[in-house]
Amino acid sequence: MMEGAGAGVSPLTRPPRLRPGDRVAVVAPSGPFPRERLDAGVDILHGWDLDPVAGEHVFTGHPRFGYLAADDADRAKDFQRAWCDPAVRAVFAGRGGYGSQRMVDLLDWEAMRAAGPKVYVGFSDSTPLHEAIATRLGLVTLHGPMPAWTVFLKDAATQEQLRRTLFDPESVTGLTSPQAGPLVPGRARGVTLGGCVSLLAAELGTPAARPGAAGGILLIEDVEEEDYRLDRILTQLLRSGWLDGVAGVVCGSWEDCGPYEDVRAVLRDRLAPLGVPVLERLQFGHGTPALTVPLGVPAVLDADAGTLTLETPALA
Repeated sequence: MMEGAGAGVSPLTRPPRLRPGDRVAVVAPSGPFPRERLDAGVDILHGWDLDPVAGEHVFTGHPRFGYLAADDADRAKDFQRAWCDPAVRAVFAGRGGYGSQRMVDLLDWEAMRAAGPKVYVGFSDSTPLHEAIATRLGLVTLHGPMPAWTVFLKDAATQEQLRRTLFDPESVTGLTSPQAGPLVPGRARGVTLGGCVSLLAAELGTPAARPGAAGGILLIEDVEEEDYRLDRILTQLLRSGWLDGVAGVVCGSWEDCGPYEDVRAVLRDRLAPLGVPVLERLQFGHGTPALTVPLGVPAVLDADAGTLTLETPALA
């Protein structure tokens, strides 16, 4: 496969890196989490010489739906207040779950644009927010571990790679994993995008949705999706034309999605006909350890070598 990239996905503006003493906000755009987990995550951020503050409604709860951290308006209010606070340099999702799609269109994107570029960190249910920040604000975001997520709390390698990405992004431009290798061999160049693949499919047809992945290096992963459901998700992306012109695909972890050989068979069946390089088992997503991967930067995918090399650091 010849190296190349088509027109479509373009590089985004990189927010400034963090520095010791910076204030960061932890909000709950999706599901709830135990107070002790957030306290433990905040302690880690304090240990990085950051000044973390929590959103007002992170422990409010929803009056009817226990899977939401608070009602939609309050979750949106916390997110927007954190983003528009001039003292806050980065916004972290506390954890995933479900709910960001319910609040993303309640945000005042004009006010957030006026507040200037900031770092956003999250994954899983944060995928709609990554996409919205890309299409509405034109900013690079970090698909990375969240402070109230158990893997972040327990895994030192996951913590350290996020810390280096935030403070010293030049030190983490080469991404690989011990088992990473070619599902489809080849080499490609493009701009990174992606996230939780079920949510990428769910974003189709929504306000300000990205029109497609043409020219991009698509990063996908998921959790608790059986092989037939993963097939359905990928088939929807294929049938919609969203994957037309994609430069390459990087597959991450498929935690609790069934035996990997079954998942692998679906990935090969659905992705190989695209005729582009596909790298499998790069450790980003719901597994342990979990790499932080920037979305919106130019990168080179070398499936044979098992690497994704960022051409520019994640943050400015």
